[in-house]
Amino acid sequence: MTRIKATYLIHDAKNDLSKKAEGIALGLTIGSWTDLPKLQQEQLKRHKGEVLSIQELEDSQKANQYFGKKLKRGIVTISYPIENFSLDIPAILTTVFGKLSLDGEVKLVDLDFSAEVKSAMPGPKFGIEGIRSKLGVFNRPLVMSIFKGVLGRDIHYLKDQLKEQVLGGVDLVKDDEILFDNPLTPFENRIEIGKNVLNEVFETTGHRALYAVNLSGRTFELREKARRARELGADCLLFNVFAYGMDVLQALVEDPEIDLPIMAHPAVSGAITPSEFYGIQNPLLLGKLLRYAGADFSLFPSPYGSVALKREEALGIAAELTINELFKKTFPVPSAGIHPGLVPFLVKDFGIDSVINAGGGVHGHPDGAIGGGKAFREAVDAVVEGRSLEDAAQEHESLKKALHLWGM
Repeated sequence: MTRIKATYLIHDAKNDLSKKAEGIALGLTIGSWTDLPKLQQEQLKRHKGEVLSIQELEDSQKANQYFGKKLKRGIVTISYPIENFSLDIPAILTTVFGKLSLDGEVKLVDLDFSAEVKSAMPGPKFGIEGIRSKLGVFNRPLVMSIFKGVLGRDIHYLKDQLKEQVLGGVDLVKDDEILFDNPLTPFENRIEIGKNVLNEVFETTGHRALYAVNLSGRTFELREKARRARELGADCLLFNVFAYGMDVLQALVEDPEIDLPIMAHPAVSGAITPSEFYGIQNPLLLGKLLRYAGADFSLFPSPYGSVALKREEALGIAAELTINELFKKTFPVPSAGIHPGLVPFLVKDFGIDSVINAGGGVHGHPDGAIGGGKAFREAVDAVVEGRSLEDAAQEHESLKKALHLWGM
């Protein structure tokens, strides 16, 4: 029988992890067991959740203090037969964590999908290698910048800002996730002007870059809007996946008339992941599930910046996105608070198959976005060559100014 395995961190005030685990396995499947007649037990056996393992953990003073009571903790793995659900992410999440998520003392740590379940998922359409082929960049991390301060500004302002960023040498530029369709910078105009700017820079400098436009609007309008984006020559789509749902992402990925890389933004995921005691673990939500659903890029908080994620969680996300798997690899994009002085840490932690993403670290440079982009590229080249940033800064004025401003 094919099953999905779910792993949970559970807390129990009754000091009986086995009973709580069995209650989860039954509550999310057939509801009860021992009270059923023998015939019904035989009939429902194939639909019953099964507790596979229970690992008791040491008591946590932090957990006891948070919940205001003494709790027994444990890691529990339960399997669920696929006969219970359709092979889509909403059905799977509802089965393994639906009403259980309301418990408040259970965290979904991981999901292990069988080959049959994975076959129903698309995975990234382009992945790391596909994006690298589009850009012609294969031996270093990519550098991405973000539009800043464009709300209330017109399309000409956005055009100028895009050009400066690309002239600085960044490989990707993305819309701000809060830039939606509006009269000053309409969706279609952004695509057309973005295409013209990128072509102009390529023709004059030979540098190729991609622009990710924010796909937004009512859910049932997204498919046609994304198709129109492709017709207009869009490079890439930015998508606030957790505001819409991962199944919407999957539908966009699977549509052959869209055929564009999709950059998944983590907005709203913070309502699900931050607690140590309940919700969904970051590597599962921002790593494995986004990759299975088809994201080519996954943005997540870096361990270093203003919205920092614990280092082990950020590394866990990146590992899920890039581990050898049935699916193509997704680009990890650690974000928030990134400046050129952090490039050695980013490359050490996330390797060259990653995207270095900066907003203020580009636009806040003394020489503007052009200088900021140059500083990042100079820092990346130095690290890949095995040189220190201090040494490279002696030769590169943009990097020197960045290090003076932000330090190491």
